[in-house]
Amino acid sequence: MIEVLASPAFNTIQDLGRNGARRFGVSTSGAMDPLALAGGNALLGNDDNAAGIEIQTFPFRLRFQTAAPFALTGADPVSTLAGSPVPSWWCTRARAGDILEIGTPRRGARVYATFGGGVDVPRVLGSRSTHLRAGFGGLEGRTLQVGDVIPVGKPSCEAGRRFDFGAAPPDVAIAGAGTADDRMLRIRLMRAGEYDLFSEEVQAKFWSTTWKISARSDRGGYRLTGARLILDAPVEMRSHGVVAGVVQVPPGGEPIIQMSDANTAGGYPKMAAVIQADLWRLGQATPGSFIVFSEVSYQDAVAAMAPVNDYLAKLRATANLYRAL
Repeated sequence: MIEVLASPAFNTIQDLGRNGARRFGVSTSGAMDPLALAGGNALLGNDDNAAGIEIQTFPFRLRFQTAAPFALTGADPVSTLAGSPVPSWWCTRARAGDILEIGTPRRGARVYATFGGGVDVPRVLGSRSTHLRAGFGGLEGRTLQVGDVIPVGKPSCEAGRRFDFGAAPPDVAIAGAGTADDRMLRIRLMRAGEYDLFSEEVQAKFWSTTWKISARSDRGGYRLTGARLILDAPVEMRSHGVVAGVVQVPPGGEPIIQMSDANTAGGYPKMAAVIQADLWRLGQATPGSFIVFSEVSYQDAVAAMAPVNDYLAKLRATANLYRAL
């Protein structure tokens, strides 16, 4: 069991998402950076989909009521366990009574705390992810609050196995995954269904603009500023299905990238879609940072997942080796 001692707004329990419920109008939810969550679980020997805590407001502090292994992945904060530093992308073991404190990240937006055995809250529609708008999943369907006591499952690894080790973060280990500089993120997209509704001039503007993530962004979507993508004539459309990564353009012309808590359907034209291999990078982007887009083919988008999958496979293999020592 772990007890929350400090948690500003919007920190929640998440796994890799609620699949199979979109036909009921239930969004997927799940970790904004699925690679970080799966990576933390791999370090601990958990299933990739074990639930953890997504921390996006700081400082976050908790107390371990019982001894437990845990990992921190995702963004790069200043963190301490019982006063001693804990690096990012690292797993270790806490003793009963130890306090874990996670400060504001030096880079990135979201830190993932995973625990041996995973956060053990009930599954709702097949997932432990918190769905804030519907008020279910996670811990009573809400954000975490001071005084919450969160159950943790039994670790799959035998007691006494080694846990004090880490891994290179994916933006270092995966070739081409890093940013061009501290505030510029390069994201790959494919054209989407209504791309050809926009004039060639507007299409060119979409690809050439340096977009800024608005402060009005959240887990539902990233609103972008930098240019206006206006259709030559208004188009009335029926609502259609959308998923995380889809870039829609409302009548005002400023694009919105749908994210984990996005609606399941919408009627705005779809300009493009972020490829799956770059969604984790987008999930670590902070409001105020800048994005530039580049177009790739479907074949390139599929091929781009290979380095991501290889990274996770190597991380899990390395973690298994360390625990066997």
